[in-house]
Amino acid sequence: MSGGGNEAAAPIRVLIAKPGLDGHDVGAKVVCRALLDAGMQVVYTGLRQSPEEIAEAAERLDAEVIGLSVMSGAHLPLCRKVGAELRARNLAERLWIVGGVIPAGDEAALRELGVDGVFPIGTPFEEIVRFIRERVRP
Repeated sequence: MSGGGNEAAAPIRVLIAKPGLDGHDVGAKVVCRALLDAGMQVVYTGLRQSPEEIAEAAERLDAEVIGLSVMSGAHLPLCRKVGAELRARNLAERLWIVGGVIPAGDEAALRELGVDGVFPIGTPFEEIVRFIRERVRP
């Protein structure tokens, strides 16, 4: 049957990146798989991406969601730099999420930098999927 608005919407476009020198990406890959399984279009940039490379990829791919995975403990300085690059490219309005080893005490500072969602290790995948869906295509 056609018509009546039954056509599926285009998938949500998500960019997942590993900024800095962090070499641990199993968690990022598992999150990518969960987002793919939820019907999203996901691009993983790989390890050791600079803030400039991340922002350029987000712009090029027209990502609706920019996700960073940080296991190194350097989430605040990395997010400061990525945020500056996103603003320079007029991408600050895109949904920006960060996951990994993120102490609860740093969540407020990340939000001040423009991060919309913080997902520490152990966050259920369903919570991440729901967060993205509610904010990108409410």
